[in-house]
Amino acid sequence: MMIVKFAYFLKTSSRYQRTKLFFYNVLENPNSQYNGYVAFFIISMVLLSVFFLIHEIDHQINELSKALEQGILVVFTIEYLLRFWLASDSHEIIVAQYEKAQYLNIRFPIWRALSQVIRAKLRYMVTPMAIIDLLAILPSYETFRFLRVFMVFRLLKLFRHFHSIKVFINILSNKRFELYTLGIFLGFLIFIGSTVIYLFESHAEGGQIKNLFDGFYWSIVTLSTVGYGDIVPHSTSGRLVAIVLIFSGIMILSFFTSIMVSGFSEEIYHLRENRAYTEIKRYDNFVILCGFGRVGQHIAKQLSKDKLQFVVIDAQPENILKAKELEYTVIHADASKNGVLTSAGINNGASSVLCTTDDDVINVYVTLTARHLNSTINIISRANNVDNVKKLYQAGASNVIRPFEIAGMVVAEYVGQPVAFEAILGIIHAKSDIVMETLEVYLGSCLECIEISEIDFLQRKLILLGVISSNPDHRIHKNSYEIKNQHFYFNPPDHFVLRANDLLVVLGRTMSIDHFRQQIEKSRTVKTK
Repeated sequence: MMIVKFAYFLKTSSRYQRTKLFFYNVLENPNSQYNGYVAFFIISMVLLSVFFLIHEIDHQINELSKALEQGILVVFTIEYLLRFWLASDSHEIIVAQYEKAQYLNIRFPIWRALSQVIRAKLRYMVTPMAIIDLLAILPSYETFRFLRVFMVFRLLKLFRHFHSIKVFINILSNKRFELYTLGIFLGFLIFIGSTVIYLFESHAEGGQIKNLFDGFYWSIVTLSTVGYGDIVPHSTSGRLVAIVLIFSGIMILSFFTSIMVSGFSEEIYHLRENRAYTEIKRYDNFVILCGFGRVGQHIAKQLSKDKLQFVVIDAQPENILKAKELEYTVIHADASKNGVLTSAGINNGASSVLCTTDDDVINVYVTLTARHLNSTINIISRANNVDNVKKLYQAGASNVIRPFEIAGMVVAEYVGQPVAFEAILGIIHAKSDIVMETLEVYLGSCLECIEISEIDFLQRKLILLGVISSNPDHRIHKNSYEIKNQHFYFNPPDHFVLRANDLLVVLGRTMSIDHFRQQIEKSRTVKTK
């Protein structure tokens, strides 16, 4: 059948899918770069059309105004048709019904499939925003000029494009049960108040309530605590009713206020989370920091100082509060869950994942999840217990850091040198302009195959902390610290011979380190030539 063939054609057509995705991003996807521009354009058209509508009241319409009005009408019509098209995939419904018939070996129910397509489109047409869009269009056509009064519905189109209005509508939707309950109670009070005040005041001397509508009007004014004073009860019974309605009105307003405040509090929390995810999408080459305890806070401080982009993920409310106070991008969630790391951009711009919680079990789970989601990303994990180092490597960590063991080595080495110890602490806490960097020993450079004693670090105004190497020739040296297929040789002896691909860990000012790095690279270039 032609309908089925056409449905399969649309399903397999990459051009059709790309086109539909493009218009979806333009009209429906709030994270699309085009959506904001289109929303601004539609808002401008709405305000301009309302201006024309007001201008027509006291002025004659000229040809330019008519042309602009027709242009706005075309824009609104195209927008409505595109949203109508995007509302459902008709070809998917037809293909699904056809394949179901083929599987059951029965006749393809073409009319049933078409009826499902029509019902899907009708479901969109009866949604509030679709009705508003339609009422904003129809009055402009000559056939529907009698609906001119509905032109004001164009202002309601702003609900779709103003985020704050959407937030308010979401709050009303989320609190609909509470609002329904309050509305029923309010309706009951208005009905009782209207009826009772009419019975008491209709025959009272000087009574101003002559019919039930007057009682209805007075009840609403009294319950809202507005009290215009144009209608007042004259009988004692009527005044008692007024007292009851006034106190009931205060109670209802208090309940309504508490419902809206709680709704806004819940919505603001979600807005902050969504803002964090939206901000992450704009990042490029950033770090995911899982855990904002003592270690995580120091790392975040250094990343911020170096102006590197990062996002903090933590499940502890007190840690999240600290991160927000420092105005970091924060996600309050469990980093060991797939969805959290995926939303945080582990496959979309993240360069590294740092697992820095004080619980090795959590670090293992986060490492496993991160490695499962991205097989190539750099994962650095913290190990609080030496027995868990191997587990973290097995879980997929690229490197494992044992902060307490490192601290112990530093203390042991400089226990008798308080000045040196204070200097290192100052560097760690960023209290000086000294930095720690690594310098690679390139193959064929001036550092290859020479002893540490041959490098005059003092003259270069540098301090050597250690050497990172995977070369087995260095295993004879002590003060070694294993870091996955490599060893860190802390404070190596003077006879330590450097090999190609070794890394020197040095302390010094940036200018000194950069100058030494240039010398190493230059010597490598000269030898290569």
